[in-house]
Amino acid sequence: MGERVLIPRYIYQDGMGNLKITNEGVRLEGKSEFLLPLYVKEVHSRKDSPLMLQSDRNVTVNARNNLGQITGQLTVGSSAVEAQCRRFEVKTQDSKKVLFSADENEIAIGVEKLRVTGSEGAVFEQSVETPHIRAGSSQELKLESPTRTLTMEAPKGVHLTAVEGDFKATCRRDLQLQSTDGEIFLNAKTIRLGNIPQISTSSFSASSSNLRQTVYEVCVCPNGKLFLSPAAAGSTCQSNSNICLRI
Repeated sequence: MGERVLIPRYIYQDGMGNLKITNEGVRLEGKSEFLLPLYVKEVHSRKDSPLMLQSDRNVTVNARNNLGQITGQLTVGSSAVEAQCRRFEVKTQDSKKVLFSADENEIAIGVEKLRVTGSEGAVFEQSVETPHIRAGSSQELKLESPTRTLTMEAPKGVHLTAVEGDFKATCRRDLQLQSTDGEIFLNAKTIRLGNIPQISTSSFSASSSNLRQTVYEVCVCPNGKLFLSPAAAGSTCQSNSNICLRI
């Protein structure tokens, strides 16, 4: 005769307590606590209830290979959510488009519009490569470097356009426009050069000084600096060239 096995009364064929054994697998009723690791192929909630994983500390989900080595890890903690993997992706609901991806080499954002709502804007510690920078509708576009230089480079040129507004370039020291192989072309309905030093009309004859001077010559010093000299019958730039030593 074989040995007789005694089954305790509190163990049933369909499970025990909140743990139920069904044709589809194991079902837990209510809240359950696991003191040791749980290994399952699939975890899902009832159709009318959300799935909640709760811990007094961190909740960590690991993915392992056939050797037991961790290939991916997601940790939800009290102060941060950390993901460790070769590549992290955020996709659309239909999984056809990657909205965000990150790996060791680059971070890619696949959305059509990237919006930064912080008051300080976007801060980049290194270079930024982009084919197009555009401000929002009815907003101004401002590129600023408070403590360093601002450099824009392109192999085929840099195009700056203000369709319906002003374009302003402001600096504290020198503003340089330089072309090594071409020319600097100013094309506008009105071209004005403000704050150019000018010679007083008192250096001319009394008859000339009594008249209100409205027309000036634009004179160029050998070092390239400009000054205005009152226009007369002949050029007055040479007679006032001593101003080149003071400006």
